[in-house]
Amino acid sequence: MTEPNEGAPADLVADSADADSSITEPLVVGAQDDQTPGDHDEFEGPRRRARRERAERRAAQARATAIEEARREAKRRIHGQISNEPNPPKPVARGVVRGLKMLLATVILSIAGVGLGLVLYFTPAMSARNIVVTGIETVTREEVLDAARVRLGTPLLQINTNQVADRVAAIRRVASARVQRQYPSALRITIVERVPVVVKDFPDGPHLFDRDGVDFATAPPPPALPYIDVGNPGPTDPETKAALVVLLALRPEVAGQVARIAAPSVSSITLTLTDGRAVIWGSTDRAEEKAEKLAALLTQPGRTYDVSSPDLPTVK
Repeated sequence: MTEPNEGAPADLVADSADADSSITEPLVVGAQDDQTPGDHDEFEGPRRRARRERAERRAAQARATAIEEARREAKRRIHGQISNEPNPPKPVARGVVRGLKMLLATVILSIAGVGLGLVLYFTPAMSARNIVVTGIETVTREEVLDAARVRLGTPLLQINTNQVADRVAAIRRVASARVQRQYPSALRITIVERVPVVVKDFPDGPHLFDRDGVDFATAPPPPALPYIDVGNPGPTDPETKAALVVLLALRPEVAGQVARIAAPSVSSITLTLTDGRAVIWGSTDRAEEKAEKLAALLTQPGRTYDVSSPDLPTVK
């Protein structure tokens, strides 16, 4: 708008201002009247449209979910799998059911086992009606039964097999004993008798010694059994153990020729053969090697065979 000239009269300026005001105001009022509330409702912006579409999708999804739940419930009703309770309990896991069944079976088997054991222990259903003894040659069956002290008819489970074996092994001629239950009605006793290896004369008669140096019998010795010459023969005597080591190391054909073995000390062992020949053995060191060299030397003529040093064996 052009500013009024400074020289114009005041009334003219006022009239022009009023005229401008009267022209402008109707235009503004007319614009406001055109924007009615109905126009605002009919106009939909992008954000409002997006919210409306989301709401419609959620409603459609909710309807689909409700229809699917109704279908499933109808199906469960058809198969009789729905419960009248408002919140039916969840089914027990299959593993828990299996575990409970195994526990119950274990308890039942344990009770049955205990019951069966009590029946067998206190009743003669499985008792010792027969006692079988094996391994005896010199020892008699009566000696074994007397030492075992097992009464016929005793339930097998009441028999302490270890104690019976210890009593039988205490027999002088028995090296070891084993006792076994043989169900339903037998007890088996197996023994190993001592075998004489050397003999020594005593005032009450010849005493027989086994490979362990145990004096187990006073009786005439078997033929060709060598005599042992030591001060105090026994299983703990060093000279006795050294002499037995030498005898057990000999070849069978040589051992059958030994008439006497002397061991005044563990390092000066000598052998006397049945034909009078002598063997200087020495200590028990390298016994296997000495036995091999002696077997070869005895094929040569001589009276004294020295294998105390197996590296330089000699014959005289």
